[in-house]
Amino acid sequence: MRRAIWLVPTLYIVFLMLPIYWLLNMSFKTTNEILGGFTLWPHDFTVANYVTIYSDPTWYLGYVNSLTYVSLNTVISVGLALPAAYAFSRYRFVGDKHLFFWLLTNRMAPPAVFALPFFQLYSAVNLFDTHIAVALAHTLFNIPLAVWILEGFMSGVPKELDEAAYVDGYSFPRFFFKIFVPAIKSGIGVAAFFCFMFSWVELLLAKTLTSVEAKPIAATMTRTASTAGYDLGLLAAAGCLTIIPGAIVIYFVRNYIAKGFALGRV
Repeated sequence: MRRAIWLVPTLYIVFLMLPIYWLLNMSFKTTNEILGGFTLWPHDFTVANYVTIYSDPTWYLGYVNSLTYVSLNTVISVGLALPAAYAFSRYRFVGDKHLFFWLLTNRMAPPAVFALPFFQLYSAVNLFDTHIAVALAHTLFNIPLAVWILEGFMSGVPKELDEAAYVDGYSFPRFFFKIFVPAIKSGIGVAAFFCFMFSWVELLLAKTLTSVEAKPIAATMTRTASTAGYDLGLLAAAGCLTIIPGAIVIYFVRNYIAKGFALGRV
């Protein structure tokens, strides 16, 4: 009976890990071997695909560009969401609940709706093909999400903490950054994680608003297409490397992800 209990989650984990293993397996193969037949491991093991990525500036700069605008977006989104979430958590004003819900509906809009307006706007103000252009575009859906998550964590902090700090003579900025922010540091980590991940995987806006200087890795991966087909080994190696930043972020916030999915209300 005990073996049966462990069998189901084990099979499920194997099922989840199979695509990652297969991607890693393909990354150490040549395209000819990949297309030549079904093999569980590389018969002609090669690291040429990874050497190409690390030696070709058009490849490794794609990762640099992606990490740059994703990091900028995460800092901007969380930085602006903190005071907004505090206002929703601590104050009541006309239409606050409707405005709070409207913030989340912005996350429901598909990026394709905003691609053309952003393209025209950034072209007019000379921000096209810059990291800040993509970072600012992604705040459209990341700031509402961060506000929604942080408000849940802030509502879990008793208001008496604010009152006690004011009685002790703390100014609001000093109280906010020295006492309140440390009290919700897990919520900030979760919000930063979701902002990072949503910005990292978003492709349409990132590809539309860049061309050369700020081209993300997802757009660079389309370079492998040619009249001879796709360089599948190179695509697999690039795919493996794109998983690493997200895995690192998940590792640091792994203990708080459940709260993040519940918007801080568990």
